[in-house]
This record gives sequence, C-alpha cells and structure tokens, in this order.
Amino acid sequence: MRIISTNFIPDRSRPGLTTTAIGAVDRQGAGGNWATVGGRSRGGRRVHRQREKRKGKSVGLRIGTLNVGTMTGKGRELADVMERKKVDILCVQETRWKGSKARSIGAGFKLFYYGVDSKRNGVGVVLKEEFVRNVLEVKRVSDRVMSLKLEIEGVMLNVVSGYAPQVACELEEKERFWSELDEVMESIPTGERVVIGADFNGHVGEGNTGDEEVMGKFGVKERNLEGQMVVDFDKRMDMAVVNTYFQKREEHRVTYKSGGRRTQVDYILCRRGNLKEIRDCKVVVGESVARQHRMVVCRMTLMVCKTKRSKIEIEKKTKWWKLKKEECCEEFRQKLRQALGGQVVLPDDWETTAEVIRETGRKVLGVSSGRRKEDKETWWWNEEVQDSIQRKRLAKKKWDMDRTEENRQKYKELQRRVKREVSKAKQKAYDELYTRLDTREGQKDLYRLARQRDRDGKDVQKVRVIKDRDGRVLTSEESVQRRWKEYFEELMNEENEREKRVEGVNSVEQKVDKIRKDEVRKTLKRMKSGKAVGPDDIPVEKAYDRVPREELWYCMRKSGVAEKYVRVVQDMYERSRTVVRCAVGQTEEFKAEVGLHQGSALSPFLFAIVMDQLSEEVRQESPWTMMFADDIVICSESREQVEENLERWRFALERRGMKVSRSKTEYMCVNEREGSGTVRLQGEEVKKVQEFKYLGSTVQSNGECGKEVKKRVQAGWNGWRKVSGVLCDRKISARIKGKVYRTVVRAAMLYGLETVSLRKRQESELEVAELKMLRFSLGVTRLDRIRNEYIRGTAHVGRLGDKVREARLRWFGHVQRRESEYIGRRMLDMELPDRRQRGRPKR
Repeated sequence: MRIISTNFIPDRSRPGLTTTAIGAVDRQGAGGNWATVGGRSRGGRRVHRQREKRKGKSVGLRIGTLNVGTMTGKGRELADVMERKKVDILCVQETRWKGSKARSIGAGFKLFYYGVDSKRNGVGVVLKEEFVRNVLEVKRVSDRVMSLKLEIEGVMLNVVSGYAPQVACELEEKERFWSELDEVMESIPTGERVVIGADFNGHVGEGNTGDEEVMGKFGVKERNLEGQMVVDFDKRMDMAVVNTYFQKREEHRVTYKSGGRRTQVDYILCRRGNLKEIRDCKVVVGESVARQHRMVVCRMTLMVCKTKRSKIEIEKKTKWWKLKKEECCEEFRQKLRQALGGQVVLPDDWETTAEVIRETGRKVLGVSSGRRKEDKETWWWNEEVQDSIQRKRLAKKKWDMDRTEENRQKYKELQRRVKREVSKAKQKAYDELYTRLDTREGQKDLYRLARQRDRDGKDVQKVRVIKDRDGRVLTSEESVQRRWKEYFEELMNEENEREKRVEGVNSVEQKVDKIRKDEVRKTLKRMKSGKAVGPDDIPVEKAYDRVPREELWYCMRKSGVAEKYVRVVQDMYERSRTVVRCAVGQTEEFKAEVGLHQGSALSPFLFAIVMDQLSEEVRQESPWTMMFADDIVICSESREQVEENLERWRFALERRGMKVSRSKTEYMCVNEREGSGTVRLQGEEVKKVQEFKYLGSTVQSNGECGKEVKKRVQAGWNGWRKVSGVLCDRKISARIKGKVYRTVVRAAMLYGLETVSLRKRQESELEVAELKMLRFSLGVTRLDRIRNEYIRGTAHVGRLGDKVREARLRWFGHVQRRESEYIGRRMLDMELPDRRQRGRPKR
C-alpha cells in the first residue's frame, strides 16, 4: 500500500501520444467534473491542464489481471513479476490447481485460489503481504468465478476474478458463467467498490458508438458475440470497461498473442461511478510468466478517511527454554545473584523481584522477534535461478520485437532450461529440509511446519472489523476498540438480580504453613512440558461473568476454606481492571467488578466451589445429576419429575444471581413409549431434541451410537485437513506421516469410543475413513490395487478395531481400580427391569 497526495496529474503513455483522461468518460455519461489533459496546441507545444484538486487522503493501488495458463511451477516467478511491476492485487485465471485454499507464493505474496479439476479452469487472486490481513471475506463460487472483500483504510473493496468459457464452448456453459457473475455482483452492496479482473474470451471491439456509457473507444478489432455479452453485463450492472478509456499504442492494448493472432480478451471492469478513481490502465509487455496472455494493470486511487493506523506492539517472548542448557542455566543464576545484590533469599516485594528475574532473563537468554516463524515456500529462489529467469524474460522481449524463427527457438530453449534449473534448486533445498525433519531433533519442527501450513491455507487470519449495536460494520481502529471495550465492560459489570443473604457464615481461622521448596518442586514436576497452566477447553460463558463476588466469599467460607486464603483471593479481585487485546490493538483499561477472572488457573476451582454450595440442596447422586463446570445434566424416570427438578435448580441458582439459559436448555426422552408431552421452565416450553452433545460425546434418544461414529469420522477428517500440508507432502517419508497421523488424526477419531458399543458396520465405517486418509497421504488410489494391509504397513499404522479394543480394555482397568461407589463400577452390575426382546442380541 502506498499513501499518495491527491494531486491528479495523469502520466503520459509516451512522448508524442495523447493520453485521454477520465474527462472524456465524464462527458460521455460517467459524470464528474474533469478536464482532458496532455493534449497538443497548434504550435506543437504541450498544454497541461491540472485536474481539480481534492482535499483528503488517498491510497494508490495497482490492480491487474492475467491468464497464467497454469500456476504449476510459476508461483515464485509470478511473485517476482508483481514485485518488479509494483502490482498490489492480481486476478489470475486458468490456474489449473485443484482445491480451495490460500498459499504463499513467495516475496510476501499470497494466492487465494479455487479449482475443481487440475487440468482445466481455476481462478485466483494474489495479494501483496500488507493487504492479506485486510481480507474480510472470500467467496468461491465456481472454478470460473471467485471474489475477495478487503477493507482498506475504511473503504470496502471487492475484487472479483473471472474466467469466461472459450468461444467453442456450449452456450449453456457461457450462460452459467454470466449467471454466477451476476449473483456475485448482486450480493455486493451498492456503496462498496468493485474491480473485476477477468479473461472474458471476447472482443468488445474498437469504437464505442451506442455504448459510450460503459466503454471507451480504444479497444482492438471488431466486436464478437462474446464481447457483446461483456457489454450487456456492464449495462446491467452499471460497470465500465477500464481498458478502453485510455489511448495507448496497439502493443499496450493487445492482451493475447498466439501465432499470428493479436487481440484483446482480458479486461478490468469497475463501477461507472468510480471511474474517476482510475488514473491509468495498460498492458505490461516483455514478461514471460505467461506464454500467450499479457498482464493488464490499472492504477487506482481510493479516497479514504483520515485515519491513523496505530502500530500494534508485538509481544516479544523471553527464550526461557534455553535454561535446559547447563551453561545458560549457570550464567542465569550468576547474573540473577548479582542483580539481587548477592541475596540468597528473595525479597518480599514480589513485583520488584519478578521484574528483576524477567530483566535478567531478557539479558542472558535473549528475546524472540515476536513474529511467528514463516514456512518459506521459496528457499530455492537463489541468484542462479533469478539470472536464468532474467535471461528468459529478455529473450521473450526480443522475440516480441523481432518475431524470427531464431529468436523463437532461443526463447523456447531458455524456457526449458529455466524449468530444469528451478526444479533442481527446489529439489536441493527441500531435500535438506526433509532430511532434518526425519530426525529426532526435527520432529518438533515437523508439527510446527504442519501448523504453519494450516494457518497459511486459511483465508482470513484475523478479523479486524466488528459490528456495532445497530449492525453497522465498524472499520476504524478506534471504533473497533471502543466497541470491544463497551461489550466487555457491560458484560463484566452487570449483575443478575438476586436475594441478599441475611445469614452469615463463620470464618475458618487456621494456621496456614508457608509454601515449602519441596512442594514447589513436586508441582513443577507434575506440570506437563509445553502445556499452558490453566483451564483447557472449559466452556467459559456468561456463567463465569455473572458470579457475584459476595456469593463467592460466602461459598468459600462455607466450604471450609481458610480465612487467610479467602483474604488473598479478595485482594486479587479488589479494584481489578482489565483490557481486551484484539486484532487492531489493545483497548483502554476498564474495571471488572462482577464475575471471575478470565483465563485464570484459579477460576475453575472457585467456580466449582460456588456451584457445589449453590446446588447442595437440589443436587442428587450420579447418574441422576451430573455436573461439569456450568454444564448440568438432570435425569429422571418421568417427564413430570424432570420438570420439577429443573424448576428447583432454576430457583436455587437464580436466587443467588446465576441465570439458567432458556435458549441452551434442552431435554431428551430415552426409549420413549408414552404419548407426546412437553417440559416447561417458568411456563416457557423447553426444546426437545433427539440427540445432544455432552463432554464431547453425542447421546441419542434411541441408545444408538451411529451419530457419534459419524461425528468421530468428521473429527478425523478435520484433524487430517489441519496436517494435510505435511501428510500430502510427497517428500516426507511414510514413517513420519504415520506418526503424525497416529498422534493427530487417529487420536481425534477415537476420542471417547472406548465407552461406546460399536457394531461391526460402524467399526467398518471408521476403518474405511481411515484408509481413505492413509491412501490420500501416501499418494495412492484404489486403482493402484494395493491391499489395505500394505497401506497400513507402509505407514506403520495398526488396525483401528484393535486400537479401539485396546482402549476399551484400558478403560475397563481404570474402572475396576476405582472405589465401589464410583458410578462406573455401579453400572457394571446394573440390572434392567425390562425383558430382553426376541432375536439375536445387539452388539
């Protein structure tokens, strides 16, 4: 992105040619108040008329379109061309890549693409690094149409990439393309900017008689049927063909050259009302990244609001992991003693002590840059490859100027040589990478590489906008931060209605011993390496934010917590203030007077104390009552009893400031035989479901487990997609792929299945899905006729059914070792009152 001043003096194409500015467009119907510049007087002197000056801030963009023929092997070369020509956004067609992902192509450029067949079609949009974080939405309509929505300094810009069917294609296919493009345009609000870069495979022709409102007169050759479709689309959607408004020599208008054919089929379109923002548009010649097509680039100036982007401070982390090395650890001890003045015992002022420790760590161990380690896809882009591509580019330029057979053969030979050199450079660089990943030391980098490739494949990395109370989209940093602050400040300071407690509770005065060194060592040994100390995947909803502080102190004292600990917690919560860290920075501080601290390792324990005390009078033993954080399950043998227990729970919680969610409360009848009925909560009907998910497992009303198996399969595919950047890499060994699969994918598939009674058909569903993933990972299909045993042996993965039975036996051992009152032990001896149905028992 480049910030430029608003002084509209257009560039000239070349000396001796007249550059027609947008004034001609405005006189032909686009509207505006512009003057033609760059003309000649009769005496041959140039007459410059400066355009009308406009106050404000503007952002200059270079937007282009190019039919690349194929993206295979051209990613880094295309990025190099965009960097040299200073192109910010590029629509590409005929990528011939299958899938719908985003991928880095080098030099900071990122390609968003979509394709369903690797042999034809495919579209994409390439963005410069500074615009990647501005992406708000990606719409992949088909392998011929896709669009991106960007927010640039408060202005919404929609970039559409299109690839129209060729002239010889069926009329039905052409109509389908224009219908998809119409739908995309209709979905874009009128006030937002639109730029379409497309290969329309049609000629709009030279001259604009009768169509002055949608195009200029500087096209190429005569109009054909496909070109008329482009003009009709412009009239329907109030668009304009940008290429045709600027007078250029024919070489800078021709976008397609093949054999003896020279024509114009690639176009850039924009709204007629925004034509005044286009400063120039022409074809880039002399580049060899595409064989037949040429890149079309327009210069656009967006008038934006005067907003100042605040620099987001990136948190730099101290490299504490270096303390594992003995020399670093010893140096840290010595420096820390010196900083503490030689004291062996730490001072009582913890804030001062903690700052001394952190400062010593930063000096001795160093700090990280704060930026995440990038998975560079262009390690192979060395000087030799760059020189070869430069020679190929010059040969292409020479052939364009002098189309002799000798120049053609020289260009073709250089093209083949460059392809071989690029392949060799990539092979050498990646061989070194994969050799390191196949070692024990490189396994940590392997999972980091998988996470990095998964992040790079996502369309939207961070959401930088938010809606206000009225549904309007806020784009400026100040308004976004203000809205986040308003939301959380209201959330953390609003208390539900409750009864004030009249009775008190006696405090527990007992001696509290100081924390010993051996206790600290024992706790540190129990901590898992690389894991956060705190709650993991506990649903933190408004239940955490609505806990009254007075109820918290009361429940702690009633539970027998020592008064000294109660006072420590009170000191932690007294006059507490917090901030919200979001994608656009950090909000101002605000007070939090209600609820528990978010993200604190102590909060789940405090919440459990509160829930235990508030539900003491209504809680029953398992399995009639099951509780996990704020998720509560109430079971009973009749609908009336469930409704009565639900009302008792509501009264016990809401009288103390905890509100039962009406929208999330559901009920389910297991093996229902009686007539239909309802369950009500305070007169409001509770939603009835046939299945619900509790603690990660799906429970069905008929006692089956088919839905749980399907969800486990889906969870497996989700995990596989997250690490597909490694599993589908042909250069990584099958042994490493098998290890990644076992630790990431299979763990997700088998979660909780040790408690499920699987049928053979359901077990077969899991194995079929697993073998599909393994075949995808190893690059083989059923047509290769390789037996499943060989697939498993190659990836070092055992049979899934054996793994399920192993987990079931392990869980059985855990249950058997528990006390006799444990709910799992009691279920083993459970007797059902009904008679068994006729026929073979279900497995």
